Amino acid sequence: MSDIRHSLLRRDPLSAAKEVLYHLDISLGSALQAPGGPPALEKATVDLVEEFIFHASRERSGPPKRMSCVQELQLLEIMCSYFQEQSKDAVRQLIFSALFGLQGNQADDCRMAMLGKLVSMGVAVCCVPILECAAAWLQRSHAVCCVGIARVLVDDYCTLVPGSTSTLQQVFSASPRFCCQFITAVTALYDLSSEELTPPPPLLEMVVGWITEDHRLLLLTFLNMPLTSPLPLGCLELTPLLGLLRWSIKAPLAAQRKRKHGLTNGQPEAEKGAGCEELYSKLHLSVLQVFLMLQAHLTEKNLIGRLSVLQVDHVAALVEEVGRLGEELNPLNAANHIQLALDRMAQALQVAMASGALLCTREDLRMLCSRLPHNNLLQLVMSGPVQQPHAPFQPNLYPHIHAPRATPLAHPAHVISPHSFHPAIGFAYRPIR
Repeated sequence: MSDIRHSLLRRDPLSAAKEVLYHLDISLGSALQAPGGPPALEKATVDLVEEFIFHASRERSGPPKRMSCVQELQLLEIMCSYFQEQSKDAVRQLIFSALFGLQGNQADDCRMAMLGKLVSMGVAVCCVPILECAAAWLQRSHAVCCVGIARVLVDDYCTLVPGSTSTLQQVFSASPRFCCQFITAVTALYDLSSEELTPPPPLLEMVVGWITEDHRLLLLTFLNMPLTSPLPLGCLELTPLLGLLRWSIKAPLAAQRKRKHGLTNGQPEAEKGAGCEELYSKLHLSVLQVFLMLQAHLTEKNLIGRLSVLQVDHVAALVEEVGRLGEELNPLNAANHIQLALDRMAQALQVAMASGALLCTREDLRMLCSRLPHNNLLQLVMSGPVQQPHAPFQPNLYPHIHAPRATPLAHPAHVISPHSFHPAIGFAYRPIR
């Protein structure tokens, strides 16, 4: 590797970076065909990538080398062209992982900055190979890093340049897999805990439009993830369903909090708020419909009662957020908004439990929601049909639940009790506006 490095030092920065990409392509492409799969990347190769692509200093105390803006743009074009021209998806994924897999050192900041710019360029030129590689990266990387990439895209296409959202919107038809991971990342970024963490209207409109056009978009990662593969620690959720529920349920409270703080003044802002309320209502209905679609997939794979798509502890955290936000508002002035949020929560809990996405008993549900303000629909959901003591079991109320597997699933799951919701129970619902 020392000979390669000395040869690269005599080249200009762009030529050296291109040569490192060529070296990676040859070495990893050959290793991919070897028995047992590709080996781990050698440290010497990692050092070459960091020095000649990300321009990190070889001395730990030394500052990183800086490229001019023109050189950086040219380097991004070289990367974009490489991924576009490489015909083998497995090789592309390996090279992408070799370039942007975090190593836990100072070069990681350069990696993340370059990755954000490369994905943004991939969106701008609609480069499907980069978007597909980025989708896989988002699926296996830590949520904090994924949120950073999502923030870059939101800034570039939804905040800084008005009207540029249409460029990001076209990605829907090019790479639905990337869109699914992007939605999951932005729901982790924006949790409506503050005005700064509320999704901007262009982003909200785009996400709702995607989901309305094709509900299956939210389930792409879940359906393509082998159940035997454990999820990496700290990664994003398998679906953005929980994050989108947080948006639709907390939206009325967040809007009232904004009015309380006097952040909206005048008719134009009021009209914008009304438009967002309509979008959140559409989002709520779409999420409920996705839960019903999910029921069919769980039934087909014989996973009803054995695989929890929504984790109880995550739902408990959402319930706590809603309760805390409701307490911050004046109940006398925000009663309608609080009731709207609780109505949506009740509907979401009912449909999620009835579809098998949330494994939770009625007793657990009562405990979760015990501190929330009174809501008629929520009380109805928590009560439901009651099996009388010593009475014969009624299959129409509590249908048979399959026994758990002898080998536990990779994803967390537990068997629900006879007093749980089950998808065979019929229910009527309508979206709460």
